[in-house]
Amino acid sequence: MRLCRRGDAGQAFPIYITVVAGLLFLAFAYVAVGQAAVNRNGAQTAADAAALAAAQHTRDELAGQWVTDVLDPTKWQDLFDGKLPDDQACARAAQLAEQNDAALSGASCQRPEPLTYTVEVTTNRRVGDSIVPGVADKHSRASATAVIKPLCSFVPPAADDTGGDTLPQLTCEDDKKWDLDPKDLTDLPEPQDLFDVHLAE
Repeated sequence: MRLCRRGDAGQAFPIYITVVAGLLFLAFAYVAVGQAAVNRNGAQTAADAAALAAAQHTRDELAGQWVTDVLDPTKWQDLFDGKLPDDQACARAAQLAEQNDAALSGASCQRPEPLTYTVEVTTNRRVGDSIVPGVADKHSRASATAVIKPLCSFVPPAADDTGGDTLPQLTCEDDKKWDLDPKDLTDLPEPQDLFDVHLAE
């Protein structure tokens, strides 16, 4: 009986080693997957921040130009439609990508529509060494799109009513109304009152 037990133990040992080795392999594989997931999440965070930064920069430019042109309501609609060049928005996007350990890549930073920015980033950090072949030198990529949404509407002045004595009333989100007095423009909407910036769903 003792010889039989030793034989059973001898047969079980290789199985035990195989099972342990398999579990170790799975553990390392999970670590590798986790590393890749963290890297991808970092890329997406950088892309989101870069897209939002570009859109917010243009939002501020549009709002600033609206303040400049506030006495000329004939120019308002173009501004609410986003028709204003912004050569610095993508530079701002690059700054935010860099702050998140990434860089603009691929299509980089585009403005496919006046009120939309799309960016693509690549992480500076590699996925790292793992048991998964061919991924150590990989850099994660991600893209994001941010949208500038006008929050206010108004009734354009009549063609013969451009003397500047009155200004259209702005009706903004939450039914907030701005009655603008051309002779007292100390209380004007802030950029966030005029436009919302959010990531596209």
